[in-house]
Amino acid sequence: MDLPRAGSGRNPNIGMQIPATQSPGTPGPGKIVSSAPPLTEVLVVADCWQTEPDAEAVIHRAINAAAEIAGADVGDAELAVMLTDDSGIRTLNSNWRGIDKPTNVLSFPALQPTGTATPSDMPRMLGDIAIAYQTTRQEADDEQKPFDHHLSHLAVHGFLHLIGYDHENDDDAEAMEGLEQEILAHLGIPDPYADRERMD
Repeated sequence: MDLPRAGSGRNPNIGMQIPATQSPGTPGPGKIVSSAPPLTEVLVVADCWQTEPDAEAVIHRAINAAAEIAGADVGDAELAVMLTDDSGIRTLNSNWRGIDKPTNVLSFPALQPTGTATPSDMPRMLGDIAIAYQTTRQEADDEQKPFDHHLSHLAVHGFLHLIGYDHENDDDAEAMEGLEQEILAHLGIPDPYADRERMD
């Protein structure tokens, strides 16, 4: 299996294993800002995803909703979502985070250019998201939630990392979690944090 290699300056962020944050300047609860969605390419690199034929549509819908509700200026941007397996994400997690175990989602924000060296007609790269099938499936089953709801949550979480959100402290984690809840509610998905403690 060929796994993408993140370029220099790209930092992976674990997905749902740790709560997330909100950056300044987001519109806040109930305020939807019209924003063109990013161009999202979904790459299926593990056969196990063939059991989820709607996965690509679920990811597009989640990322488009996240871009709209977060008010992200991403209409000229691209990102890739790699649907991998536990083995593939374990390799990424080990190589980039020094953690030799699978996880559900990793985000690799792209290093943004400084200055005007990029032609204006070139798309801006937001980065890459990797989602592991087996871990995602196991978490959905353990939490007794539909697979597409959990996949949507992971896609939203990964996307928010790409646009600058993080969960390095409690305030940021609470803000990002609140934004995730708002986005998922817009998609008709119940609060994923309602019945469980925030994981450390």
